[in-house]
This record gives sequence, C-alpha cells and structure tokens, in this order.
Amino acid sequence: MDALVSVAARALREGDPLGALQRVALREDAPALALRGIAMAQLGEFAQAAALLKRAARAYGSGDTLARARCDVARAEVALATRELDGIDLALDGAVRVFTRHGDVENARYTRLLRARHALLLGRIEEAEGALFALAREETPAKPSTAKVAQAPLAREETPAKPATAKVTQAPLVPEGTPAMPSTLAWLLAFEVAVRRGTPRTARAALERARIAARRAHIPALVAEVEQAAGALDLPAARVVSRGEARPVVLDEVEALLESEHLVIDACRRVLRAGPRVVTLSTRPILFSLLRVLAEAWPQDAAREELVQQVFGARRMNASHRARLRVELGRLRAQVREVAGIQATPRGFVLEPRGAVEVRVLAPPVEGAGGAVLALLADGEHWSTSALALALGASQRTVQRVLTTLEAAGQVRVLGRGRARRWVAPPLSGFTTTLLLPALSLPG
Repeated sequence: MDALVSVAARALREGDPLGALQRVALREDAPALALRGIAMAQLGEFAQAAALLKRAARAYGSGDTLARARCDVARAEVALATRELDGIDLALDGAVRVFTRHGDVENARYTRLLRARHALLLGRIEEAEGALFALAREETPAKPSTAKVAQAPLAREETPAKPATAKVTQAPLVPEGTPAMPSTLAWLLAFEVAVRRGTPRTARAALERARIAARRAHIPALVAEVEQAAGALDLPAARVVSRGEARPVVLDEVEALLESEHLVIDACRRVLRAGPRVVTLSTRPILFSLLRVLAEAWPQDAAREELVQQVFGARRMNASHRARLRVELGRLRAQVREVAGIQATPRGFVLEPRGAVEVRVLAPPVEGAGGAVLALLADGEHWSTSALALALGASQRTVQRVLTTLEAAGQVRVLGRGRARRWVAPPLSGFTTTLLLPALSLPG
C-alpha cells in the first residue's frame, strides 16, 4: 500500500472523507476505487459509492479474496443505508468466513456488527442479541432458531426468558484496544436492542458506554449519532389505556408497568402479562383482539355488538356471529384461565383478573397497517417497497396498498421511478416508534 492510499485510509478512519478524496480522487487502481467508494458513502452519495465499490471488487480480481471481501462488506453497508435488505445476510456471512480464514479479526468483528444491524432492521431481536453475544465472546453466532419458534404453538402460558441485553451491557462487547468507532457502533446496537426490549436501565448503560467510545473517536458525526439516539429515551414510546382513558408513556414507565403485578395486555407484542406469567397470543389475532376489547372496557363489560363489530368487522350481528363469538371466547378462556376469567353479563362479557390487580393495555403510539409502515419510514431513510415487505413479513402487494393509502393522505411521499422508486416519511412528531418494531405485522 503506497503512502497516499495509507493517508487516505487514515482520513476515512478519522471521519474525514473529503481529506481522503483529495489523495485518491483521480486514481483508478483498485485500492483507490475502494477508498473513493467509502468516502462517497460517508458523504451520503450512495449510488456513486456502490458503483465505485463494485468497480474496485472487479479490479482486485478473483485472486485477492480478502480485498474483495472487504469491498463486499462496504457494499453491504451501503445497501443497509439505502435499505436494500435482501441478500445482505448471505454476503456478510461469506465475508466473515473469509476474514476468519485470513486472520482479519478487526474486519470480521465489524462485519458481525453489520450483521446484527441488518437483523435489527428486520425486527429479529433474538438474532441481533446472539450476534452481540458472539461478538463479546469472539465466537461466530449460531444460526437463529426463529423459524422453528414461529412454527411452534405459542398461545400458551410460559415463563419469559430473561433477555440477554443486560449481560451484554455488563461485559465488554469488544476487546481492549479495539478502535473507538466499532466500539461505539457495538454499544449503539446494544442500546437499540435494550430499547426494543423495553429495558431503559440497560439502554442507558449501553448509551453511556457508546458516548464514551464516541468521544474517544473524535468524530463529530459519531458523537451526534449517539446524542440523537439518547433523545429516544425521553420521548413517549407507547400509550397506556386504563379505565377508558389513554395517556402516552416513556420507556421508563413502560418498564415499570411490565414489572408490575397488574394484568397488562401488551398490544406491541400481542402478549398478556401478569407478573412473571406471560401468555403469548401472537399467532392468535382473533383471540388477542377479543382480549383487548374486553381489557379496554374494563372494569365495565363489553357489549356483544361491540365485540362482533371490532373483532369480526361485522356491521350487524346475526346468529352466526353470536355462535362464533361464543366459540372464540371459549378458546380465549382456556388460554387465560390462570390469570383472568371472562364472565357473561346481560349485555356482553367482562374481564375479571385474578387477585387485587388492575387491567392495563399497552398500545403502540400509532396503530394499524399504516402505523406499522410509518414506524419503519420514521427513521428518515428511503425505503423500497421490497425492503418494507421484507421487514414487515408481508407481500409487496399488501405493502403497496398501504403505501398508496398513506400517500393519498399526505403521510408519505415517493421518490424516483421503476427500480429506483423509494418511499420516505417525516419522523412521527413527539414519539419514538421503536417499540412498534418487534411485532410489526400487516393484514393479508
């Protein structure tokens, strides 16, 4: 590596892309093309960055697998920034294998950070936690078992496993001597995982370590990113509905509510919580909808007409609706019998929690299919329809219908045409939407 390339690489590490371009802007050799691509990515010119990195990988040739893997990782990072999420995991896994084989510990560690970031964008919290654990132990993370979990029957009472985030923030995520930038990124990832888990104390511990590492890096953009993340802790993260009244709550209040003895219907994750007991209804949307209507009406009863209208979408109730309502309520009783009862009244049905507790509904700040899409678009980045569908676990046609509705309402706007078509929305004012992400779903 010649002197100009070394100086340019050092400038990029210090967050000075313009300084790097001054050294290699007119060069066409493979190392210079790669550095130019990274510099353009830091300046936000992602299309040019991707093109330069692709040229650099070709210039290195098939013989230099290590350099090509580094180019692949840089291209994957650009793809994450532009929300081109499909296929990134395969590229990053392949790069980690190459780095491990060649003993490139630093780039292997950074690639695992990108792998965890990709998992978070797709709402795979357990996978991101596993990547952080593997990073702390310098091990390659095992393949996540989320597919098997999703196929197993979840609507049962279970004791929730303690999230790994607390252990992650208590142990160093990166070894001593690791550069400040990857250290900052690792702690920011731990912070985001903790926020998604609803554990603000753990999130603040990770954020403080990220702040220390960012200051050590002396990169203003990195410090600004940490401070921007810190603002999410002071914004309302959800709504609590109790006795017919709704109020916004911050993350600390969410954690206190989830640790209380109250009967909490968590609409962010579609579970029922009563102290240490958790009943998961994420795969039973009808039962959860019935439970939520009953909980929002508590301590009063919910009328049969109201249940049929809100859960089944029927305008008028008939004998068929009454029979279906009895069947679904019987199934719901069986699921929640250890923590609550459901009694019939002359007008409808009432939820009766076991013990001297109250019923609380924890709801996301914005609900419905539009709220799920807006939660992803609220990060200010440009999303393609395919990336939104991948993150939401829905078909592109379903996402397109929702986007068309939001566009007509003036809540999102579209940029570009054809394959370059992207969707963007302003951040939701006064809310942090990260609690929406673990259980995002779209109908049909």
